[in-house]
Amino acid sequence: MSDYLVIGAGAIGRAVAEQLAAAKHRVKIVSRSGSGPIHPLISRISADAAEAGRATELAGETKAIFNCANPPYNRWPSDWPPIADALLSAAERSGAVLVTMSNLYAYGRPTGPMTPETPFTADYEKARVRARMWREALDAHRAGRLRATEVRASDFIGPDSQSLMGLRVIPRVLAGKSCQILGNPDMAHSWTYTQDVARALIACAQQPAAWGLAWHAPTNPPRTQRQVIDDIADVAGVSHVKVSSIPIAVLRVMGLFSPLIRELPKTMYQFTSPFVIDDTRSREVLGLEPTPWRDVLGTTVESYRM
Repeated sequence: MSDYLVIGAGAIGRAVAEQLAAAKHRVKIVSRSGSGPIHPLISRISADAAEAGRATELAGETKAIFNCANPPYNRWPSDWPPIADALLSAAERSGAVLVTMSNLYAYGRPTGPMTPETPFTADYEKARVRARMWREALDAHRAGRLRATEVRASDFIGPDSQSLMGLRVIPRVLAGKSCQILGNPDMAHSWTYTQDVARALIACAQQPAAWGLAWHAPTNPPRTQRQVIDDIADVAGVSHVKVSSIPIAVLRVMGLFSPLIRELPKTMYQFTSPFVIDDTRSREVLGLEPTPWRDVLGTTVESYRM
């Protein structure tokens, strides 16, 4: 028997599993490849989370299911619904708390700092998929069929994360090369540390006050993309580099050949106007604080130098 079940072995799933194991909990981490951290308390399992029967079997007698899955970006509309439905069924049948890792897409274009109560106004398909997942989990929670909660985060920053401030930026800064970014380099933007996301997910699993609500992962004050790139250079002890924006027209041409890039213009508002989250409730109710910004960058930069 394991204490917790983690679905997905990406940056967040791995961080959740590692933090739980460090706290002496037994963990199953599930991915199609069977990958994950190597630790005596972590069992790595190859399985398809969209198979409801298998998901229920794996969830048996666990305290919580962490949905940290990450289907390919261009396949969210087809891949997410069966995973979400399977994990709802697994949580209902096993009695485990369902904790879902989510994002800010469903809010749509913000008019100010986003809170967990900000209405869902986005009208593009990927945002509707995420909105549907939360509404169905919340409906099941309110009906007493299961216990559910959700943690939302902004763009990730941290080791091994698929992030705008990851492979496309940090290696170039370390090499003294210019960086091209999406949108306006001087708009305020929230950046959430992957380890802080994991801490929020675990807190929501373990604190009954979190159930039936959505939460924002603790996040440092917003920084523009240019500021983040300059901060990375400062922490790394290298010179600042030139920062420029990729023209929308170029993205559209690239999108003709890449399904992933083809989706970017739909969410470009996140980088052309302020995109800031309010994590007040997570700090006040769950007692969470973000890792200091300089520590976030130090750990992240060091991971690229290893």
